[in-house]
Amino acid sequence: MWQDRSESPGGAGMLTDAQLMRYNRQILMHDFDIAGQERLQQATVLVVGLGGLGCPAALYLAAAGIGELILVDGDVVELSNLQRQIAHTEGDIGSNKARSAAAAIAALNPEVTLHVVDQTLLESDMPELLSRVDLVLDATDNYPVRFALNRACIAAGVPLVSAAAVRSEGQLAVFDPVRGGPCYACLYTEGEAETALSCSDSGVLAPLVGVIGSMQAMEALKVLSGFGEPLHGKLLMIDLRSMEFRELALPARVNCPACAHLQS
Repeated sequence: MWQDRSESPGGAGMLTDAQLMRYNRQILMHDFDIAGQERLQQATVLVVGLGGLGCPAALYLAAAGIGELILVDGDVVELSNLQRQIAHTEGDIGSNKARSAAAAIAALNPEVTLHVVDQTLLESDMPELLSRVDLVLDATDNYPVRFALNRACIAAGVPLVSAAAVRSEGQLAVFDPVRGGPCYACLYTEGEAETALSCSDSGVLAPLVGVIGSMQAMEALKVLSGFGEPLHGKLLMIDLRSMEFRELALPARVNCPACAHLQS
């Protein structure tokens, strides 16, 4: 299942001169600084889905200096993906998406340690994977996997950054019910998810997934570095057709089948 694609030469907790230069623009921010950069360097993130959302999210996480990325996708690159999945090129058609994205990430930042899981993620595999990560980024369009990831993140006590995009609309939230607030199953029930729109049926404009995927990476960086205010207990809804942004309070659901046991 595992395939190492690179090793990070910097070592955890200490930035080299080259890294200080590479991440200079982030380190210059007084409320981020070297401490924030070192937290990113020590972090491991699981990215599930290397399509429209996962491509920009993973690229920005790598560019920002995440120490280790685990990339999971069992699909292969198709011509119709290239309209929006920016880590892949025509030369990657027929290749596994996680492997293709890993090659793009390695070219962008060879310091990031990469692991490739080139198969659909099964719920039985999740406990082992989540035992070694600090955060999960859900960029899949597979709803059974989304709900299984939510359950696994709750069991492991790992924050989950979840996003979705279709047509011109997107949404984004951070779920971490072990530390308070709702989980993904507080927002959707598994029956409701079966009727959700998909890009293959409803279409999607290319920049939308870039916007939402980049914001997904931003939320992950905030959670991991301690910078800013992540979207805990909130749902951000975006419609790029009208450039409308709405932020909704998202409470924990009293009878949630996934996280009710955590509620006091």
